[in-house]
Amino acid sequence: MLYYPWVDTTIEKRISEFKVTLNEFHNTCVSQIDRFAKELLEIFDGNHKVLICGNGGSAADAQHLAAEFVSSFGVGLKRKSLPVLSLSTDSSIMTAIANDFEFNLVFRRQVEGLGTSGDGLIVISTSGESSNCLLAAESAKKIGMKIFSLTRVDSTLENISDFSIAVPSQNTQYIQQCHVIAYHIVVELVENSIMKRAQS
Repeated sequence: MLYYPWVDTTIEKRISEFKVTLNEFHNTCVSQIDRFAKELLEIFDGNHKVLICGNGGSAADAQHLAAEFVSSFGVGLKRKSLPVLSLSTDSSIMTAIANDFEFNLVFRRQVEGLGTSGDGLIVISTSGESSNCLLAAESAKKIGMKIFSLTRVDSTLENISDFSIAVPSQNTQYIQQCHVIAYHIVVELVENSIMKRAQS
């Protein structure tokens, strides 16, 4: 087996750095996660739906999060399916909008067609500056939707959101890793509330 001395250094560096970010995330984002979950639950209680958008790895997170809500997060958990839709999954719609209009509108056009007042829009962006995500959020606000975001601190997206989980980091990979932790907890909190009600 070949040995590359920089590999051990990279592994230790990344894990150590993430531990620092995770501790800061823990110290600053607990109340954000709690409120995020409670506000999403209110949307579902009002028989409204939630749309989710994001680019690249965040598009994968949007699909992942939608799947947890529509299917279930807990293994074998029997609860009602929740009305959540990822806007990054329909390649025909996305390429049609990008071709006929421009790529910046790929999420805004879908929000305009699918969103209604009282619905929620979750925007996932590690930079918080992606123009297509910001345009979607602005359009959703005009419709009367609540804007949720998973982003970083001091971003444009955080500032225009109604409810935000903003990771205290500028490192994309650590922000994204914290996003996964955050939305898994959010889904679990929502599920726990739904199941407790069903049992009472």
